[in-house]
This record gives sequence, structure tokens and C-alpha cells, in this order.
Amino acid sequence: MNSVILQIASKYVRWMLIIFSVIMLVRGHNLPGGGFIGGLLAGLSLAYKGFAFTPSIFEKEMKIRPEIFMALGLTLIFISLWPGAVLEGTLMQGIWFTIQIPFTEGYKFGTPFLFDIGVYFAVIGVTILFLFSLSDKK
Repeated sequence: MNSVILQIASKYVRWMLIIFSVIMLVRGHNLPGGGFIGGLLAGLSLAYKGFAFTPSIFEKEMKIRPEIFMALGLTLIFISLWPGAVLEGTLMQGIWFTIQIPFTEGYKFGTPFLFDIGVYFAVIGVTILFLFSLSDKK
């Protein structure tokens, strides 16, 4: 596409979508949302540059390949499975601990959040790879 308005807007809209995707990831830690919705938003925000310019320009300028996002996500998912098996005896058992933050009650962190982060990165990679395959003109 060759729209100057879309190209200018893509610089700002993409960052707003990335920020909103991280908010959805953190919010979904204990509520509906999380890794899948956040990953879709982040993947679409990255692909937005491909819509504004051309997919080939975006693919050339992309610093991290979609396969790396997927591999990172699947690795984090795999890592999140084992603490429950080692500490509690059940695979995928949620293990929780609190990170102390000054002047707050702390942040409750657990293996389900690590799983959500893995889903987040895997969905980013799948979304970008899917959109690349749609734009492929072979």
C-alpha cells in the first residue's frame, strides 16, 4: 500500500498496540486475556508496518525472525511445566511466589504467568509468519 497517512500513523499506532498488548498480558495473569490476546495484538502491531509499507520491506527490516519468537515461546511454555512436577509432584501445577516491591504488597508471580509469556511469544511468531505467508507471491 502506498498511503502516506497510513505510513505516518503506523509509527504511533504500532507502539500503542504494543503497550496495550503488554497490558493485556499482565492483566490476563489473573483475569481473562493474557498471552493469546496480547500476542495477537503484538503480532498485528508488528505486521502493521507491512500493511503501511510493503510486506517485503517489513520482512527485510525485521530484526527477529518469526521462528525465533515461536521457539522462545515454546521454550518458555516447556520451562513453565516442570517446576510443579519437581516441587509438587504434578506436571503443570502452579507454583507461586511474591516479588517484594517497595511501598507495595509485592507482585505475585507464578508458573502460569511464565506459561502466558510463552504463549504470548509463540502467538506473535505464528501471527507474523501467517501474515508473511498470505503476502507471499510465489
